Amino acid sequence: MTRQKVFRLFMALFMMVSATATVNVMLAGPAQADGCYTWSRTLREGMTGDDVTQLQIRVAGWTDSGEVLSIDGDFGPRTTAAVRKFQAAYGLGADGVAGPQTVNQIYALQDDDCSPIHFTFAEVTQSSTCGSQASLQGGAVPAAQVRENLIRSMWRAEALRRQLDDAPLVVTSGFRSVDCNRRVGGATGSRHTYGDALDFTGTPSLCTIARQARTAGFAEIIGPGAAGHDDHTHLAAKPTRSWSAPDCF
Repeated sequence: MTRQKVFRLFMALFMMVSATATVNVMLAGPAQADGCYTWSRTLREGMTGDDVTQLQIRVAGWTDSGEVLSIDGDFGPRTTAAVRKFQAAYGLGADGVAGPQTVNQIYALQDDDCSPIHFTFAEVTQSSTCGSQASLQGGAVPAAQVRENLIRSMWRAEALRRQLDDAPLVVTSGFRSVDCNRRVGGATGSRHTYGDALDFTGTPSLCTIARQARTAGFAEIIGPGAAGHDDHTHLAAKPTRSWSAPDCF
């Protein structure tokens, strides 16, 4: 065999190996590295674990009207339905299975501090009356729980924003310490002191926000017509459901 033929054979083999490697990389799924949280397996109905909990936090805003998704680490039928709605909203195959495409979409939506890209801890801890509440101290629950509640609230808000055709929602009030809540005249036991309540204004009408929030996993919805809520819509997570927006029917 001539030297030229040997060279050609070598190059052909090299190209075959390179092509195979490229295909393997393309089929390998998501890169296992994310600044906030990394999923290492495909999740589907019947599975349990912390990775399921982390998934539920991010799809909890994709519910049926009036539904609040349980964030319990158990991938049941309601989680499957929420994943399907999330997938459909971002143009993915809506099979209810959280595989590489789904988690890559989540990675694209979250910052390294685990907040979604359209909301920040700075905006949900700022009070015009009390200043920054970024320490998360003095609430109804410890600071670590306040932070976790804020993350969950922001992910529901991210879903709400998408459902409103990516309308720019503005948070006017988020976490308040018990003392700050008293100073602004908030209700005793306000969900703001737990970190799981957000008040909104924005491009959509306040009633539009209130109505759409029913399918974004919020249990407490207070808006125009309710005392003290004609200039904002209040959305919160809590054990029981309540709606008070008399002007929005």
